[in-house]
Amino acid sequence: MTIQECYQKIGGDYEAVLKRLMSPNLVRKFIGKFLEDDSYQKLCEEMDAGNREEAFRAAHTLKGVCRNLGIERLAGSAEIITEVLRKEQDTVPEEAAALLEDVKKDYQEAAEAIRTYIASET
Repeated sequence: MTIQECYQKIGGDYEAVLKRLMSPNLVRKFIGKFLEDDSYQKLCEEMDAGNREEAFRAAHTLKGVCRNLGIERLAGSAEIITEVLRKEQDTVPEEAAALLEDVKKDYQEAAEAIRTYIASET
């Protein structure tokens, strides 16, 4: 799998991230580091614990990481849950649970494609 095919599979924008990072080597390096980012795991944990503020921070970080790397589909679902969690209240809004399922689906698709890409590079 090529890096372009990986981006296509994850609903990403390879050309935009290439313009931002200005080097195919940097794109390859940072797409691999995406799997090391713990914001997705933190989002899931904080949602399960009912910690709205910490879940918001994790969702916002995940959105930013995805936007910087051109992982647009996941960035979009992370942005939606971020905005729902942004509302200052004591608990996680009920609608956030369904939105988390969208984030999980998009994350799993992205992580699987990235792992496949990395495996094909070695």
